Amino acid sequence: MYVLANEPSVALYRLQEHVRRSLPELAQHKSDMQSWEEQSQGAIYTVEYACSAIKNMTDSSVYFKSINSLLKHAIAMKDQLNAAQGRSTVAPQGKNPPANS
Repeated sequence: MYVLANEPSVALYRLQEHVRRSLPELAQHKSDMQSWEEQSQGAIYTVEYACSAIKNMTDSSVYFKSINSLLKHAIAMKDQLNAAQGRSTVAPQGKNPPANS
């Protein structure tokens, strides 16, 4: 009995039975894992893209500060021009030139 139970052909038969029973489940697990891997890769790409965008936004703060400074300077210059134009148009109208007779 011991010799028959350990005969190579019986062992191969048992292996074949085991493979036949477990192979469909293993194939399903492989398919599930591949699907999860694809989803994970997509999520990783999305997160990396978002991190890159945030880093670029923080790096661009220097440019926004420069733009803000330039806008303030432009507004101040415009106010000076308006004030200068207001004085130049008001001054001649307020004075009458002396008449020479």
